[in-house]
Amino acid sequence: MIEIKNLSKYYGKLCAVDNVNMTIDDNKCFALLGLNGAGKTTLISVLTTQLKPSSGTAIINGKDLLTEPNDIKKIINISPQESAVAKNLTVRENLQLISDLYDIKDSRSKIDKVIEEFGLKEKSDTICKKLSGGQIRRLSIALAIITEPQILFLDEPTLGLDVKARKTLWEIIEKLKNSMTIVLTTHYLDEVEHLADEVAIISRGKIKIKGTIDFIKEKTNTDSLENAFLKLSEEEE
Repeated sequence: MIEIKNLSKYYGKLCAVDNVNMTIDDNKCFALLGLNGAGKTTLISVLTTQLKPSSGTAIINGKDLLTEPNDIKKIINISPQESAVAKNLTVRENLQLISDLYDIKDSRSKIDKVIEEFGLKEKSDTICKKLSGGQIRRLSIALAIITEPQILFLDEPTLGLDVKARKTLWEIIEKLKNSMTIVLTTHYLDEVEHLADEVAIISRGKIKIKGTIDFIKEKTNTDSLENAFLKLSEEEE
């Protein structure tokens, strides 16, 4: 579980994250939604130990963000919007590189398993610059999960992909949440509706609402997640 306690982040006088209190349950897909500049990227950067909070803290699977950041790094991983794939290495070489960096035991069998699960078997020895966008995104997530994280942060995982490639990634993400907690940021609301067990909407650094999609629609008196999102975010216009 992620338990966020009175968490704020300032850049000078600008408050990017404003006294956030929130929990994220285990083995669920949790979506964080917000307009550009709403604070979602800053909040994720703090939770993944890339930024230090100005005040408050978070307890991530029993580890305190302020006092145990190195322990947190061992139980999380991130698949960033900009892929971390080394384009001049093959699929297998990329996975082996990460395995070596993390000193993963029995890496060969784990690499074979991940390649199979992510539908990359026929491309395992292909140089990555020759892969399609969908294959690159699948490999990017595979690089994150081969370390067997307890929590996986996915930033815009299907950005720019065609319908078929998005559907393939959705199926993979659905399976992953059986074994880990997934924190998802995306601008595709249909993606949220398909994948997320819970959603939080952030606006001007504050969490405006958190709950299931049905709960959010009910509380905002709207008939769709899109209308609820627009209603809660309109103050940023």
